[in-house]
Amino acid sequence: MPNIRPATWLLALATGSWLVLLLGTLSQGRPLLGLPPDWPRWLLLLAQGGFAASVFLYVRLQPDALHGHGFLPLLRRLFWRGLVLTALMAGVQGFVKLAAERALPLPGDATAAVGYTISLALFIILLAQTLYVWRSLVNFRGSERLQREWTAFELILGAALLFQLLVWHVPDLLLLAVIVGLGLFGVYLSGHQRWVAYLSQGQKVQAIMLQLGVLGFLSAFLFVLRGAQHDPILLAPPTQQAFLVLTSSFAVFYAVAGLLVTLFNLPVADVYEQRRAEILSLQQLSQIIQRGQTAPEIYQALFTSAVQTIRADAALLDAQPQPTELPGASTTSLAHELTPADREAIRGQLMALQVPDQREFLDNDLARSQRLTGLSRPYGSAAVLPLRSSSHDYGMLVLLKKEQSGFDPEDLSILHTFTTQTVLSLENLQLAQEARVSQRAQDELRIAALVQERLIPKRLPTDNWFEISTYAQAAKEVGGDFYDFLHLPGQRLAVLIGDVSGKGVTAAFHTAQMKGIFHALMQPNPLAKKERERYPDPHRFMVLANEALTHCLERSSFITASFYLIDYEAGGFSFARAGHCHTLYYHSIKEEVSYFRSEGLGLGILRDASYGRHIKNQFWDYNPGDVMVIYTDGIPEARNANGDEYGEDRLAQMLSESFYQSAEEINRHIRQDVQEFSKGLPLHDDQTLLVIKFKSAQPQG
Repeated sequence: MPNIRPATWLLALATGSWLVLLLGTLSQGRPLLGLPPDWPRWLLLLAQGGFAASVFLYVRLQPDALHGHGFLPLLRRLFWRGLVLTALMAGVQGFVKLAAERALPLPGDATAAVGYTISLALFIILLAQTLYVWRSLVNFRGSERLQREWTAFELILGAALLFQLLVWHVPDLLLLAVIVGLGLFGVYLSGHQRWVAYLSQGQKVQAIMLQLGVLGFLSAFLFVLRGAQHDPILLAPPTQQAFLVLTSSFAVFYAVAGLLVTLFNLPVADVYEQRRAEILSLQQLSQIIQRGQTAPEIYQALFTSAVQTIRADAALLDAQPQPTELPGASTTSLAHELTPADREAIRGQLMALQVPDQREFLDNDLARSQRLTGLSRPYGSAAVLPLRSSSHDYGMLVLLKKEQSGFDPEDLSILHTFTTQTVLSLENLQLAQEARVSQRAQDELRIAALVQERLIPKRLPTDNWFEISTYAQAAKEVGGDFYDFLHLPGQRLAVLIGDVSGKGVTAAFHTAQMKGIFHALMQPNPLAKKERERYPDPHRFMVLANEALTHCLERSSFITASFYLIDYEAGGFSFARAGHCHTLYYHSIKEEVSYFRSEGLGLGILRDASYGRHIKNQFWDYNPGDVMVIYTDGIPEARNANGDEYGEDRLAQMLSESFYQSAEEINRHIRQDVQEFSKGLPLHDDQTLLVIKFKSAQPQG
C-alpha cells in the first residue's frame, strides 16, 4: 500500500466534505439526483465541520512560513492570497447576480446556492491562512507558555466547531459567556506584537498597508456571507456561526492590534528588556580582563550570557586544554538541558562535519539537513561557534533551539561578539599569567606590549574616498595610546583615538578594554527606526563608553579620546572630543589650516548621568582635498634639549607646508620634523599620529 502523507488525506477529506455540503445545499426544498430533499441538519453540519477542520489542519501541518525577520514577506504572501481569494469570491458573486437578473427570484435558486457554498469555502481558506500567519507572528520570540496558550486557543476554536454538531439548545447566557471569554482570550493573544519592534520606519508603513488589506478582505467576506444568509432566494443550511465569528473576530483583533502598535509605536517591553540584557552581557564580557577572572569563570560567563541572551533551549560548551597553565585551568565542559548521551552525540557529529575548521556554523532547519540527529529531544535549529585565535583553539560553543529558523543574522552577530571578546579575554589572561609566573618586570612589560601590539589594527581601511596613514611609537616598553577603525554600512567609517592615563600593564589592559567597548557599542541596534540610527552618534558613544568604564576603571584612572563618524558618501563627518587633543584640519576651499576647538571631558572623570552635558557633537562638511590630522599629546608636547615644547603652532605649520602631498607623505613630513626637533632626547610621551586625506577626485555617490 503506498505511503500517503497526512496532508493528502486532509485535502481528500476537505474535497469530499465540501461536495457533500454543496449537494446538501442544492437539495434544500427539492430532491436531487434521486436523493430526498432537505437533508438532515446534523449531516450538513458534519460536512461543513469536516471541511473547515480539514482545511485548518492542512494549513497547520505546513512548515512555519516565518524565517528570521521576514515579517514583510510573510504579510505580502498573506495579502496576495487574500486578494486572489477575494477576487474569486467577487467573481462568483458577480456571476450569481448576473444569473439572478435572467431568472425568476424563486427560493432554492441553484446558482445562488452554489455561489454561497463556494464563497463559504473561500472564506474558510482565507481564515485558515490568516490564523496561522498570526500564529507565526504571535510566537515570534515567544515563550513556551505562550505557545501552549496558542495551542489551547486552537483547541477551544475546534471545540466550538464540533459543538455545533450537537442538537440540544444552549442557554443564551452560557453561550454569551463562552463567546465573551473566547473574545477576551483572543484580545490577550493579539497583544503579542514583538515583531513590530524589529521594523524600520519604512517597513512599518508597508506592514500597515498590508494589514489594512487583509482586514479589508476579511470584512468583504463577512459582509457577503452575512448578507447571503438573509437572501430570500437562498435556502442555505445552518452555518458554523460560533466558529466563523470567533475565528474571524480573532483575525480582526490581531490585525487591529498590529495596526495600533505599528501606528503609535507602542513599546514592546520584552524586546527592549532583551536588548538591554544583550548590552549588559557585552559589558560583562568586556570587563573580564580587568577583573582578572580564571579561565573557568570566563567560560562560564560566556556560556551564561549566550544562553540567556539568545534564549537557547539547550547548549554545550567544550573547552580545549590551554597552551599554558591558566588560573584554575582544567578541561571545562558546560551543558544546559543536555544529557551525557546528547553531549557525546553532538561532539561526534560535529567532529565528523569538521566544524572546528570553520569560522562559524548555522543551520536553521536541522530536520531537512539531518544534522545533530539522535538527541533525546528534537531540535529545529543550531548555531556552532568555535573559540579560536590565530594561534590556538580554545573550544566550541553549541546552541540549540526547538523551533526552525530560531537564529537570525542579528543573533549570529551578537554571538560572534561574545566569542571574540571571550578569546581576547583568554589570551590576555594567558599573557598576564605568564607575567606572574616569570616574576620579572621586564617580562611583564614585554607581555603587556604584546597585548598592545595585538590591539593595533594591522590593516588600514582602504577606499576610493580617502587615504589614511598612521604612526605610533611608545615612550617605554608599553604605552597608553590606542586607535582603531571600523567600517559601517552606508559608506561610513568609525575612527577612535585615545590615551589611557598611566603606563605599563594596567594601561595595556585598559587599552584592550576600550577596544572591546568600541566594538561592542558599534554593533547594529535592531530597534532603530532609521538606518542612520542603527549606530550611536559620537555624543552617544562617549556617554555609553563612560558608563561602561565606570564599572571597571579605577577611580584614579581616566581615558582621553576622540571619536569620528565619517560619512564620506554624504561628504561630511561628526565627532566628539573627550578631553583629547584638538583636531588639526586643512580646508582646501579656504586654503586654511586651523584647529577644531570643542568642549569635552575625559572618560572616567565624572561617573554619573551628568557626564553627557560635557560632551558636544560637532559636524563638518568636508571638501575634496581636505586633510584631517589626529594625534595624541606626545606630538605637541615633544621637547628639545632646552626643554621647549614642539607646540600646536609648529604642528599646524608642518601641515600648511605639506597638505598637497599624500597622507603618507604628510605623516612622514610631520613626524620627521618632530624627531628633528627632539633629536638626541628620549621620547617624553607616547606618540600617535593619524592623517586622513579626502581624495581630490571623490567617487560619484
